[in-house]
Amino acid sequence: MKKFSCSLCGSVWQKQGKTNCWSADPADAPAKPGYCPSRDHLALIKKSFGRYKGAGQDARIAQVATQVEGLCYARAEGGVLRAQWTRVEDTIAFARLMGCRRIGIATCIGLLDETNRLSLILQAQGFEALSVCCKSGSIDKLELGLTEADKVRPGTFEPACNPVAQARLLNGAKTDMNIIMGLCVGHDMLFSKHSKAPVTTLVVKDRVTGHNPAAVLYGQNFYYKRLLTQQLPVELRSGASRRRGPAKKRK
Repeated sequence: MKKFSCSLCGSVWQKQGKTNCWSADPADAPAKPGYCPSRDHLALIKKSFGRYKGAGQDARIAQVATQVEGLCYARAEGGVLRAQWTRVEDTIAFARLMGCRRIGIATCIGLLDETNRLSLILQAQGFEALSVCCKSGSIDKLELGLTEADKVRPGTFEPACNPVAQARLLNGAKTDMNIIMGLCVGHDMLFSKHSKAPVTTLVVKDRVTGHNPAAVLYGQNFYYKRLLTQQLPVELRSGASRRRGPAKKRK
């Protein structure tokens, strides 16, 4: 498969206020750049779009998501748009239009207060909210085959996160959709993989930026500049025997 990189069109947007895939007048759209995925994979793109037509789950989700995208803006005089809904409101609107009644929440233990507030809001909006904490079962991290050095606080008891259990508990409760509240990188993948209900994310964990990971991508932010010039030093505390080099490039 040939390489593609839509991120490079950021400069096209900044200069022209439009790209090949988004222009007020498609006939006046910029030409497709060499890195555009629709140059070599248009058949795949159109075939994928076919899943959004009809009455299947993918179609229903895509149609409702598009409706919510339109509803979250207020239209002022002169065609000026103003965003009027937060992510919480988007989620409520999506769940309501999808006909969801029971909503599961897979939460980090560090966000129990926020999860309780979300639960109260969902209940006030007419939904049933069920929440499951990442540490449910309180199973020692050492049972993962790790060492004391791998813990946040070596020498103390630390329970491991259990996202598969979170997913299975909510599967058993037959939730209509599930919400991720700040699960760790990787744990969120496992939860999404094992959840039978569709999953959306409300809070993305970022311990430094107050759960706003996009903050490091803006302006002259220290973290953004540092990550552009320095390799992130990742070494497992348990020793060199567990260290791994960079991932091999896919052919």
